[in-house]
Amino acid sequence: MASRSTQILEAAARVIARRGVRGLRVEELAAEAGVSTGLIYYHFKDRTGILRHTLEFINERAERYTAARAESGAPLSPREELDEALLLEFQDSPEVRENSTAWGELRASAVFDPALREDLARATLVWVQDVAGLLGRVRPMAPAATLAAAAERLTALLEGLSMRWLSGGLSLDHARGLVREAVDAELARLDRS
Repeated sequence: MASRSTQILEAAARVIARRGVRGLRVEELAAEAGVSTGLIYYHFKDRTGILRHTLEFINERAERYTAARAESGAPLSPREELDEALLLEFQDSPEVRENSTAWGELRASAVFDPALREDLARATLVWVQDVAGLLGRVRPMAPAATLAAAAERLTALLEGLSMRWLSGGLSLDHARGLVREAVDAELARLDRS
């Protein structure tokens, strides 16, 4: 059974995905989680604490569903590992849809919330560094700054494509195809550097 704080964070991700950050009301969160508002404040102190911990929760959940998929099969080549790490953001499952939607809502809200902006910047930097590391395994002779720039472009593209896919502007297959094309283009660019 999940801990109370995990139960609350799962509910927060659902509410944020459904209603957005501005629509997150502690009373509604308590009802969704099946706990009292007092327990929410006990675990997270205030609304900012809820948002920060929910951001951490969705990042950790994304790491879990990407790691579990990678561990389930035969060893991958560096290119296959890169492709899989990026394409796992486009899974037609409730957990991935909820995670991606909540991430987008938190990112949009950060425009108006400096504390959340800093947390999102840190989380994004970790993601960019992870992708740069994967790119470096595919192209080990590429300069670090070039790898980081390629990773920045790829992660930004993934966020945009994810929002278009989630909102029905792109099919899942088309979004995945665009990601594969972007990876090909970035690797070709790294070959020229």
